[in-house]
Amino acid sequence: MRATKARRVPGHIVLVVVVSFAISAPLRAQVRGVYPVGMNATNAGVMPAPGFSYSNMMDMNSFIWVSKKQKFGGAVFSASATLPIANNSLTSDLHGALSGGGGFADSYYQPVILGWHRQRVDIKAIYGFLAPTGQFSADANTNVGSGYWTSVVASGQTVYLNAHKDTAASVFQMYEFHGKQEGTMIRPGQTFNLDYSLTRTFPLQRELRLQLGIVGYGQWQTTDKRGPTVTPESATAHYRVNALGVGANVLLPERRMSLGFKYFHEFACRSTFQGYTLQISGAITF
Repeated sequence: MRATKARRVPGHIVLVVVVSFAISAPLRAQVRGVYPVGMNATNAGVMPAPGFSYSNMMDMNSFIWVSKKQKFGGAVFSASATLPIANNSLTSDLHGALSGGGGFADSYYQPVILGWHRQRVDIKAIYGFLAPTGQFSADANTNVGSGYWTSVVASGQTVYLNAHKDTAASVFQMYEFHGKQEGTMIRPGQTFNLDYSLTRTFPLQRELRLQLGIVGYGQWQTTDKRGPTVTPESATAHYRVNALGVGANVLLPERRMSLGFKYFHEFACRSTFQGYTLQISGAITF
C-alpha cells in the first residue's frame, strides 16, 4: 500500500503521530516505529558535559546525567529519562483528519549510555526502553501511547574531518524490539532507524558558534507484524521511510547552552504516510 501525503506536525509529535495512527482501528496498518527519526542526526556521538542537563524538543523533556569519571575502557557513563507531553494530530489530503489526542505520552528511558571521546571521533553506545505510559485504547483514535513496550539498542558516531573539528560527519543507528500490544495481542514488526548529517561549524563571536549542515534519516521495518487479526498481506507490508533536509545549531559553549533546528522532507516512502518533519530543540547543562 502506498499512502497519500500527510501533514506532519513539528518536533516530538513525529513520535506521537506515528503511534496514534498506527494503533487506531486497531493497528491494522503498522505505519512507523516509535523512535522520532532525525532527532539524533547531528552530533550523534557527542556526550553532554559532566553533570545534569535538560533538553526540550517541542515538549519532549529529557533529563540527562553524565558522570565525571571514566570507566569501562575509558568510557564515560550516562543515563537519561525522556518524559513527553503530547498534543498531536494526523491529517491526510485524501481522508482529512485521522487522529488526534493530548496528554502524557509514552516515556523513554536510557539507563545505560557509554561514551568514548577520542582525538578525531566521539562514540556512544546505548541501551534503552520505551514504557507504555501514554493513554491507549485499542478502539480509540485519540491515543498518545503505543500500548506496548519497546526495547532498543543504539549507537552514535561523530567523526571530525579536520584538525580544527569544525567539519563533522555523524551517524546514529537504533534497532527497536517491540512487545505485544495491550488489547490486540499484536506484535509490531521490528524497526531499524538511521540518522545522519554532514555539518560545518562557524565562529560568530567569542562565545557563539553556528553549526550548519545537511541532515537525513531512514526507517525500515525489518520483520513481519504478527497477531491474531493480522492478514498475510498486512504482515508482509513492511514500511520504509527516507528523508533529507537541513539543520542548524546555535552553540554557546561557555554557557553550556544550545538551540537547534532541523527540517526534513520525506521521499520514496512505502506502506506509510509521507510528509515532512520540523524539529526545534534546546539544551542546557547545569
